[in-house]
Amino acid sequence: MILAVASGKGGTGKTTVAVNLARVFGSAVQLFDCDVEEPNAHLFLKGSTTKEETVTVPIPEVDESLCDGCGECGRFCEYHAIVTFGTTPLIFPDMCHGCGGCTQVCPPHAIREIGKRIGVIETVQADNITLIQGCLDVGTAMVPPLIREVKARLQSDLPAILDAPPGTSCPVITTLRGADCIALVTEPTPFGLHDLKLAVDMVRELGIPFGVVINRVGIGDDRVHVFCSVQGIPVLSEIPDDRRIAEAYSRGELIVESLPEYRGLFQSLIKKAMDLNKTEESKPCRSTNTNASPAA
Repeated sequence: MILAVASGKGGTGKTTVAVNLARVFGSAVQLFDCDVEEPNAHLFLKGSTTKEETVTVPIPEVDESLCDGCGECGRFCEYHAIVTFGTTPLIFPDMCHGCGGCTQVCPPHAIREIGKRIGVIETVQADNITLIQGCLDVGTAMVPPLIREVKARLQSDLPAILDAPPGTSCPVITTLRGADCIALVTEPTPFGLHDLKLAVDMVRELGIPFGVVINRVGIGDDRVHVFCSVQGIPVLSEIPDDRRIAEAYSRGELIVESLPEYRGLFQSLIKKAMDLNKTEESKPCRSTNTNASPAA
């Protein structure tokens, strides 16, 4: 099973849910921190780094002695990563998607691909958890290629938890594709509901079974509960607004270790997530308008 933990906005407790789920899994499990711009799952796991790998993406390099300035490469590139004005092409590496098309359409074969470093992937072993996290190099614009490299290390014989980046942009979609089910973490506030609606629309477009985890229950109102009820979205778990959880978090400690009474909550969440893709009731309905008022 591949369970993705996502959220429409940052700060909802997505990583907190992911790392605690991994700890109570009860067997060997892979945890993928796909928030490569700011990975933080390792802060809560006491383990040792077993491997570090450099990740590169292919970008074009032009042999000026062969280039005749025909411009075919620039006309082909939809991302305008390579342009020419009758002279040797100008290359903009941060805009290149590494498709290799420019090398194929170049008549004099003056273009070849070279590797450009975009980040590293670290593997950390912490008891039953194998944490695989990407760390994007500062100034690098292309996030999805590193996320794809992180996910390429999935082992089919082990369950996996994907800690997705926040939001609904390309990095999130890259992370969620291929997941068996998704837990959307939110909070019972106006901002939480607004961004939850965006995340629900995104997940329904992907056609992946999903449910909602409501964190910090007690700080807001019931609008998220009403929305989920109206939309027929299962609420997988409710985590109370417990000061002790915040204190454990600030110390870099797992909830299930500092507060053992919460182990059952996360174990139940795992079971409900595993059942998501087995029931007709939890299948996404693309025709539902999530922008409708919960009271409608």
